[in-house]
Amino acid sequence: MHPRSPTRGVAAMHPMRLSPARVQVGSAPYLGGGFGHFYVYAPMKIEYAIDRFAMETKRQLDLLDKQLDGKSYLCGDEYTIADMAVWPWIKALSDGYKADEFLSLREYVQLNAWVERVGKRPAVQRGVRVNGFGRDAIEERHSRADFD
Repeated sequence: MHPRSPTRGVAAMHPMRLSPARVQVGSAPYLGGGFGHFYVYAPMKIEYAIDRFAMETKRQLDLLDKQLDGKSYLCGDEYTIADMAVWPWIKALSDGYKADEFLSLREYVQLNAWVERVGKRPAVQRGVRVNGFGRDAIEERHSRADFD
């Protein structure tokens, strides 16, 4: 999904710009996956690794929170591919890794509003369901009828 404005399109799609949105799109999987791995899945708990990834995750969350100040979405007032790429990783911090308290997620007011806003979008809700998450997750998805 590309913004209508050419200027915003550059912000959403041009990865060479060092904007907070670009940093988030590039870092979210690394942080979500790295933090999540050591916090939840690693066979042995390594305090240094958990603390290091938690510190960097919180730094990125702070950047995101500041980026969202006065904006509805990462690149402004339009929902873009940047929002689509980052949202699942941020959502996983609470829903997947159950790290709300550990990462003090409630401190990020703008971020939480954005997570809620994006999560209310019908296409996002459908994507969550079709990928097996949520209370109405779809176990089998062989046809359109599986969504009913």
